[in-house]
Amino acid sequence: MGLAHTALNQGDELPKRAEGFAPATVSLDSLDAGTPARVLSVRGEGAVARRLMEMGVVPGAPVRVIKAAPLGDPLEVRVRNYHLALRRSEARTITVVVCDK
Repeated sequence: MGLAHTALNQGDELPKRAEGFAPATVSLDSLDAGTPARVLSVRGEGAVARRLMEMGVVPGAPVRVIKAAPLGDPLEVRVRNYHLALRRSEARTITVVVCDK
């Protein structure tokens, strides 16, 4: 079973990467707060995916989760140089690659 099929729980560490292997990819909703990442893709074909891309959530854009609301939804996310509030269901459609700190 590959990393794409592994569910990460809150508090779990992201998988470490070895030299010569592909970097760790996760959905934005499972990224720990403060971890720098870059957008790989936005899945979906509806209005939400299109709106996310219009707001700058495009492949290559730097992104980081700032914090989650007290009940865990929504998430405050920094994309480029501004902050967005995203539902976890929306953040789940965004695949990111974890960057070195």
